[in-house]
Amino acid sequence: MYSEAYLDFLIYFHSDRDYFECHEVLEEHWKEQSTKSRHSHWVGLIQIAVGLYHHRRGNVSGAWRMYDKAISVISKEHQSISALGLDVPKLLDQLKAQQVLLETSPLTFVDMDLPITDEALLQACQKHCQQLRKQWMTKKEVPEHIIHKHFLRDRSDIVKERARQLTLRKQNKEEEND
Repeated sequence: MYSEAYLDFLIYFHSDRDYFECHEVLEEHWKEQSTKSRHSHWVGLIQIAVGLYHHRRGNVSGAWRMYDKAISVISKEHQSISALGLDVPKLLDQLKAQQVLLETSPLTFVDMDLPITDEALLQACQKHCQQLRKQWMTKKEVPEHIIHKHFLRDRSDIVKERARQLTLRKQNKEEEND
C-alpha cells in the first residue's frame, strides 16, 4: 500500500535518524513522478527531514525556514498526509514545538518521531528494521558522519548528472529555437 521509498524514509527517520538520507530517498521518489503528477505531500515530508538536519547542525535560520515551509505544505495537504498514515494535527504541533525550541534554546536539538496512526504501516516498518538488524524508534547518539553527511559524501555522480541534464536542457532549447 505504501511505496518502498516512503518505508525507507521512515526507517532512516526513526532508526538511523539520518535526515539527510530521508531527504535523498524521498526526493528521488518525488522526482521519479512526471511533473504533472508530483504530489506536494512528499515535499512537506522532505522539508521536515531537512529542517531536522539543519536544526541538529545548529543552522537555526535554515531549520526555521524548513519547519515553516513544512507546516504550510502539510496544512494544505492534510488529506494526503493522513492517507500516509500520519496524524496531521499532532505532526503540525510537533513542528511548531520545534520552532519554539529554536526560539527559546537555539542550540538545543531534540529528535522527533512522526506520529504514525496506521498500525499496518508501523508493523511494516518494525519488520523491515528487524530484517535490516536495526532498532525502530531508537534515540541514540548519532555519529558525526551522519550529522555532517552533505559535506562528507562523494558528489561526483550528482555533479556529472546535473551537467548532463543542463546540456540536455540547452540542446532542447536550441532545437525549439530552430
